[in-house]
Amino acid sequence: MSRSLRVFRFPQVDYHVAWNWQTETANDVRAGAPDALALLQHSPVFTFGRRVRPDNLLVDAEDLRLRGAEVIESDRGGDVTFHGPGQIVGYPIISLKRRALGPVDYVRGLEETLILTLARFGLTSERVTGRPGVWLGGDKIGAIGVRVQGGVSLHGFALNVETDLAWFQAIVPCGIANAGVTSLARELGFTPGLAAVEDALIDSFATVFDYQPECLYASMPDPATFNESRDLVLTHGY
Repeated sequence: MSRSLRVFRFPQVDYHVAWNWQTETANDVRAGAPDALALLQHSPVFTFGRRVRPDNLLVDAEDLRLRGAEVIESDRGGDVTFHGPGQIVGYPIISLKRRALGPVDYVRGLEETLILTLARFGLTSERVTGRPGVWLGGDKIGAIGVRVQGGVSLHGFALNVETDLAWFQAIVPCGIANAGVTSLARELGFTPGLAAVEDALIDSFATVFDYQPECLYASMPDPATFNESRDLVLTHGY
């Protein structure tokens, strides 16, 4: 039987605000709330995972801030990556404990979600042994970095749709020096649009993890309201 999944489609969100949302939503899921998936874009930000090598940031952090990008230490797995406009970030907040799902199988499921999504646009992507994420040729198109805390997943995946790939020149993406990055727009020669890719991601995620999605457009609450109210302001749903 398919399980219920709350899917929130947010506009562009500051990384710290989204991180707080993840923490609050994870607490709710641990308390018995249905699992959730947020799809959004971030303002330009470079994030360090728990296995980061600082020299994989090739540009001084202050220079990046002057160019409009934050540099943030995160608690997800992995090395350094970039998030920004034109890239769909997915944050699945799901109870792996309720699903009896191990972390490795969960990550494989996220990879399969991205592979199925790209196939809907005629792109054949793959896993590469020893290199988490999803690849087209020798280039990475989808990154994955997760954390499991109290049996619930945080962080998730990022898929380059119409991302400005020049930002990746400031880092060794995910700590892999001999590989490039790409996007749907680069591979297709046009952008299919963020909304269409989000639709495909939702369908693929629901297929892989056996969910019945309830899709909502929403805005994040103001950061000052966290720990006071967890209500989201819904603009419309479908």
